[in-house]
Parts: sequence; C-alpha cells; structure tokens
Amino acid sequence: MSLKKLISHYQQRVNAALETRLPADSIQPIRLHEAMRYAIFNGGKRIRPLLVYLTGQLFELKHEILDTPACAVELIHAYSLVHDDLPTMDDDDLRRGKPTCHKAFDEATAILVGDALQTQAFYILSHDISLQIQAKNRLNMVEVLSLASGSRGMAGGQAIDMAAMGQALNIAELENMHIHKTGALIRASVKLGALCNETIDNTTLEKLDHYAKCIGLAFQIQDDILDVEANTETLGKNQGADAVHNKPTYPSLLGLTESKRMAHILIAEATDSLNEFGTQADPLRQLASYIITREY
Repeated sequence: MSLKKLISHYQQRVNAALETRLPADSIQPIRLHEAMRYAIFNGGKRIRPLLVYLTGQLFELKHEILDTPACAVELIHAYSLVHDDLPTMDDDDLRRGKPTCHKAFDEATAILVGDALQTQAFYILSHDISLQIQAKNRLNMVEVLSLASGSRGMAGGQAIDMAAMGQALNIAELENMHIHKTGALIRASVKLGALCNETIDNTTLEKLDHYAKCIGLAFQIQDDILDVEANTETLGKNQGADAVHNKPTYPSLLGLTESKRMAHILIAEATDSLNEFGTQADPLRQLASYIITREY
C-alpha cells in the first residue's frame, strides 16, 4: 500500500476510534463537549497517530490494540493546539483553515477544552479495554505520554518558546526548545506504538526513539520553512506568524537553504536508524521523507 493510501486509511481509522472515545455532544455539559469535538474533528494530518500505527505495523500488531494510544496522543496534540492558539499564547485566529477554538466558542471554553482533552487522553490510556496488554506496559505508556506532555516535554517547550520571543537564540538553544515542544510528542507516538509490542527490547526501542527524535526536529524545520514560503490558504493558519511574533526559527538563524539542508540530513539519519528492520520499516521511511516534502 502506498504511503498516501496508508495515511488515508489510518486517518479514517483514528477518526472512527476518536468518535467512540469522546463524549457525545448531546451529553451535558453540551457546549464543552461540542467544543471538544470541534477541536478534534476540524481536520489535521494525524501524523502522531500515524506514527503509532506504523510503528505497531512494524511488529504486525493488531489495529485494535493500537487504536487506544493513537487516540491518546492525538487528544494531547489537539489540547496543545487549542491552548497554543489562545490570546495569552500565540493569539491565532485560524487553525486548519477554520476559526480557532476560542474564536468559534470563547476563551474560557477553549481553556476547559484543553483541560478536558488532556485528561481524556490519560483516561482512555489507563482504562480502555481495547488495549489488551500487560499492566506494566500500560503503565509505561502512561509514563511516556505524561513526560512528553509536561514541563520536561511539550509544555516545557512552549514555556521556552514564549520566553524566547524577541531573544537571540543560538542553534543549540533552538534545537533544545523544539526537542521539547514538537519532538517530545512525536517521540512519544513512536514509543507508544512500540510498547504495544510486549516483547520489545531496549536496543530496538532506542533505535526507534532516535528515528523519532530526528523526524521530530525535521518536522519543526519544515514547519518553519512553510511559515516563510507557503500562503495562509495552504497552511490553514496565518502565514508569517513566527515573524510577526518575533520568534526564533531555523530560517531566521540559518537561512532557508541551510535549513532545508539540515532537514534532509536529519531525515537521512532517521532512515539509517531503521536499517535493521528491512522492508517492514518502509512505511516509516516513506513517512520521514513526506515530513520534509509536505506543503502544509
């Protein structure tokens, strides 16, 4: 199956799985549940769930087992976007071509949406009966996702990002910020898929984690490039927002040409990490290439 068909297949699968794992918008509090579903079902590439599925596919795991961590990581990602868009954070009006959650509803509701999506992620990861694995593996998955989401991961990266506005970071400092803000959840996605394999060894896990670290940084570099080169209609959000907020980015530090070269180096390093897996890892290799050729 081509990568395009795989992406479409797993997007449909995770959307169906999310549908059953979110409260219906007919249940009280109705407005909050409407807003939660708005934040989840407003498009999106579903890259993080895709990483869960493709990593699980590497070990020929059942989709039913992978559905739960795929949903959990997407719930965390969606919550982070809702909060990032708030006026006290990035103050964005558009997300995926539609009004951001606080614009479609209101700021207080958007804050609660983020809170509720985050807690729902950990609820399903700890309780979902579809995740038929040993308790120790389930607990490891909760640990992985919580660390990736908190002050030593995504939330910490956002704090560094906000503090860096208008500041002159060097490339090591910029990389550290994005290892936390963007990379932590991408690495968690691969780990969650791998931990569904109850016989996985530490060496294999480390190689997959290195793959994820490399594509996480490459993903952010491509985001920075697109913020310069793409238009608002294609991006689905306001083009040039990084420059408006005076944020340090790879193009602002390295220039576009060097940023693109760095992204390609990272993708080559990522695919080298998969050498021992043979053709079974081809979808992960193809996804790595897609990350730096995507247009939004």
